[in-house]
Amino acid sequence: MSRFDRYLLSQLLTLFGFFSLVLIAVYWVNRAVSLFDRLIGEGQSAMLFLEMTALTLPNVIRLVLPVAAFAAAAYVTNRLSTESELVVMQATGFSAFRLARPVLVFGLIVALMLSVLVHFLVPASRAALAERQAAIAENVTAGLLREGTFQFPADGLTLYIREITAQGELRDIFLSDARRSSEQAIYTARSALLTRSPTGPKLVMFDGMAQTFATADQRLAVTRFADLTYDIGALISGTALMRRDENSFGTWALLNPTPGVLEEARRSRAVFIYEGHSRFAQPFLAAAAALIGFSALLVGAFSRFGLWRQLLAASVLLVVMQMIANTAENVGVRDERFWPLVWAAPLLGFAVSAGMLWFTQRRRAPRRALAARGAA
Repeated sequence: MSRFDRYLLSQLLTLFGFFSLVLIAVYWVNRAVSLFDRLIGEGQSAMLFLEMTALTLPNVIRLVLPVAAFAAAAYVTNRLSTESELVVMQATGFSAFRLARPVLVFGLIVALMLSVLVHFLVPASRAALAERQAAIAENVTAGLLREGTFQFPADGLTLYIREITAQGELRDIFLSDARRSSEQAIYTARSALLTRSPTGPKLVMFDGMAQTFATADQRLAVTRFADLTYDIGALISGTALMRRDENSFGTWALLNPTPGVLEEARRSRAVFIYEGHSRFAQPFLAAAAALIGFSALLVGAFSRFGLWRQLLAASVLLVVMQMIANTAENVGVRDERFWPLVWAAPLLGFAVSAGMLWFTQRRRAPRRALAARGAA
């Protein structure tokens, strides 16, 4: 790389690190505050809070890096233009595409960082987060099960357990569910077991009776059962339950989903296929964002008042590119044949950047020709 390329690349990487730290801190603190309130409210420890927030950090970084790359490219370009450094380089014969070379290298470096995140760190952290929250859910639920006392874990729910054996068997269960105004249900059983499932803990009751009272017609229905499964997810807060979604699986599992994986995540095959291919396209979206931030500001002529209009146009282009990515996702997750739409936003970003660089080069060509004639 030439000295200019190394100089511009160092400026981009320095500002990229600064903007990344600022945006990650703001985004992470905003999430950490709400998570802190929930965990402390449930009686969890501070160490658990630190562990949970650390597991959310890779996904936060994934969301922030493209914005930081755009901000770094736009800021450095604006500063070089204000200080006439770009004008000097263009006067020495550097074309617009030649000036964009270190920006492209910078974008590819950011894309490499994002590739490591989306293929390895984010799936691993989200899988660990799901397992940790499942364990918290079981601990919270087990803490609510106390023998010999009436408990009110949620509005409209009443639970009584006469005895809990050393093997974990619950004996003589009384459960009243009056959460719905249209009906009230009372469950009684001789014994029960607390089991684990992908959707949360379940209470399996044996040898009991269910009494359902409909308030509309004042009718009582009585049903005796040998075994009955009751979802006790209402006994714990909604934040304690978290099942694995498509973001928790590896790229190979997404591209080749099995029926068991689809059932666990409760997602369609099209969602898995689109997410798998999206992990290859997302990094290039950051590279396109960096090129847009550079090429949009390069279009503007030198001005001591800055390039705020070009900066506004670049921001609008970035928003449009993200809207296209969101629209492509909405279409692609409905039919697995439309997975190539993951490349719509990155390719559009590169095309728009190339178009602006070509326009800049074409506009400056007549000026150089006139200058050459004057010198002759």
